[in-house]
Order: sequence, then structure tokens, then C-alpha cells
Amino acid sequence: MNVSLPQIATTQLIGYILVFCRVGGLFVLAPIFSGRMIPAQAKLIVAGAISFAIMPLVTHGAGMHGKPLPTDLTLVPLIMKEILVGLAIALSLGALAAGVAAAASLLDTTIGFSFAELVDPLTQTQSAVVGQLYSLFSVLVFLMIGGDHLMIQGIAASYRLVPLGQIPSFAQFGALAQHDLGQVFVIGLEVAAPVLISLGLVDVALALVARAVPQMNVFIVGLPAKILVGFGAIAASLPFVTGHLQDELQQAVFQALGALRVH
Repeated sequence: MNVSLPQIATTQLIGYILVFCRVGGLFVLAPIFSGRMIPAQAKLIVAGAISFAIMPLVTHGAGMHGKPLPTDLTLVPLIMKEILVGLAIALSLGALAAGVAAAASLLDTTIGFSFAELVDPLTQTQSAVVGQLYSLFSVLVFLMIGGDHLMIQGIAASYRLVPLGQIPSFAQFGALAQHDLGQVFVIGLEVAAPVLISLGLVDVALALVARAVPQMNVFIVGLPAKILVGFGAIAASLPFVTGHLQDELQQAVFQALGALRVH
């Protein structure tokens, strides 16, 4: 069978578009890649470069089990499926970042920094100290443990488990979304638990002081004490949070690939 140069170029272009649709999910929901501080032009360039590197998995027949890529209207549902798979994988990764953000928001409210979040005369935006700290810390941890490489490897490995010619069922997408939603609360509670326990002990101590010395203004004394204990507990727990985030990131990639695997 003779293969002309236009046919090869068409196959390469279609394969590139399909890979770009799946990789694009990382730049919508995944941590680091979906950061608002990254310009949209930079995201397009990086997504295009990653797609170009993964494209041989599709254009050489690995994605379709030797079947040629479609060139007619049947390509439209294939593009939609690639977008859904990319978003589903990125959602599992984004749930990890959402869990860390939820933990930081809970700590801000418990320590008392939520007052500053409501009134910020400098930036006129809602921001809190612990939230910004955990956000920068999580990004730093992801980069140090090679989380960006792991996420790209997960996208590349997904073509062995979810080939182009097969589509996961809606039940698989729903089960993965339900699991990711639950993980947001679980991860948030696990990250914030050491600090919450410390702050709970402070509240108990302040309650005993208020009972023993009713004349003392516990609110004035308690706020600095909770800030001091809160920062101390955060500093003591951050090394353990690093290892926990690394394990959770690996589990998120494996969980997403396993849930979307087409049998």
C-alpha cells in the first residue's frame, strides 16, 4: 500500500490535535500548570511542546492498536473524549491542591487571620497569611519532588491504559469525580489536623483561665497566644506535610489512571 506525503502529514496533524486536547487538561485544573500567574501564551507554548513530545505514541499506531486515525466527522467525538480524559486526570491532581487550600482556609479561620482576609486595605482582595503560606509551600514541594514530571509521565502513560480507539464509561468518570471530591476533605483534614489539635488545646486552656479569672479579657490574651501556637505547630508539621504531599500526588496519578482504564 502506497502512502503519500499528504496522508502522513494529515495523520501527524490529527495525532497532534488529539494529544493536545488531552494534555490541555493539565493547564486547566492541575496544580502548577493551571496557575493564574502563568500567561496564557506561555501555557499554549508549553502544552504544544509537551504534545509534540508525546505525539509519537499516537501517530505510530500505539494509541489506536494499529488502526488509522479518522479524518472525517468521527474525529469530533474522539476529540471530546480526549478532552474529558485530560480533564479527569487533571481533576485528580487538582483535588490535592484544593485539599491543601481547604486546610489553609480552615487554619486561617481557627487562628484568627480570617479577619484580615475580610479587610485588606492594601490589595483590596481576599487573602490570608496561612493560605498564601501553604499555597507557596505546596508549589515549592511539587517542584522539588518532580511533581511536574510525574504529571507529564501520567499523561503519557494514560495512552497505554486509555487508548484513542476506546472510551471510558460515564460511570468511570462519575466514580473518579466522586472520589476526588471526597479526597479534598480528607487531604484538607490530614494537613490541618496537627495544627487544629494544638489550637484546640489552647482553646481549652483559655477556657480554664476564663473560668478561674473572670476579670481577664480572654479574647485579648487568646488571639496572640493562638497565633504563636499556630505558627509553631505549622512550622513543626510542614516537614511531615512534604512527605504526605509526595505520597498523595503519586496516589492521585495512579488512582486516575486506574479509574479510567479501559478493560
